[in-house]
Amino acid sequence: MRTRPLPARSCAAPLLACAAIFVAGRARAADPFEIQVYDGTANAPGVPGLELHMNRFATGRSTAEAPELPLRGQAHATLEPSYGLTPWWELGGYLQSALRDDGHFDYAGIKLRSKFVTPPEFHPHVRLGVNAELSLLPEAYDRDRWGGELRPIAAWEGSGWLFAVNPIVGFHFGDDFRDGPSFEPAAKIARDVLGVLAVGAEYYGDIGPLGAVSAAREQDHVLLGALDLVAFANVEVNFGLGGGLTPASAGWLGKVILGVSFDRAQGAADGAVAQDRTHRPVR
Repeated sequence: MRTRPLPARSCAAPLLACAAIFVAGRARAADPFEIQVYDGTANAPGVPGLELHMNRFATGRSTAEAPELPLRGQAHATLEPSYGLTPWWELGGYLQSALRDDGHFDYAGIKLRSKFVTPPEFHPHVRLGVNAELSLLPEAYDRDRWGGELRPIAAWEGSGWLFAVNPIVGFHFGDDFRDGPSFEPAAKIARDVLGVLAVGAEYYGDIGPLGAVSAAREQDHVLLGALDLVAFANVEVNFGLGGGLTPASAGWLGKVILGVSFDRAQGAADGAVAQDRTHRPVR
């Protein structure tokens, strides 16, 4: 959870109604429970945060390799609590759930993560970091059950622009492990518009295991148009809609992320700024 303008990990209440009509194809490149690009920010020390990730796979492939269930018809909701330990260390986790097409509600696994980033004073425009994650999912949602990722983070922010890249290395501790980790890059570009919204694009890819790179047609490449609310430092809003660029990732993908950072100090600072503005003379 970031507490500065122009979020890349974000959320929004007015968009909840839209979540039910999102459609998507099977896109391994984007984790179906957590579709986001990390921008190198973290909660301040002692500050908790909470995010809700929502999406629905209304169309797409109706088959999957057993024992996994096909994504078609699934709706996902993931709760992500986080807590800042130091200016450069944040802990978090994901509690995942799925509503299947037949109306059955499932527990869909848990993930734990530890994120390390450069502190705010490191550089006025550059942020670097790495996120380590360990997951345990039911076979219906990941046949390997145990997995994880190592996500390097690099971001530049300035003059109303944000550029962020995550060259993710994914691990699957099952039958696929013999081919080694997979390369799953993600990236984001966004432009601030009048300090209220940021308009941009997000990319998610998966070229397959590094020891057995997939053919071009079998790789996943997904491009989303993105909209972020940036007017409030402690509230995050992210909306994305797009689709796959290859046959293996065909279909539309939509997502909403809603979040809040419980930073009283930042909230008080924002309130002081707002109050100061109300007392300025009109010119």
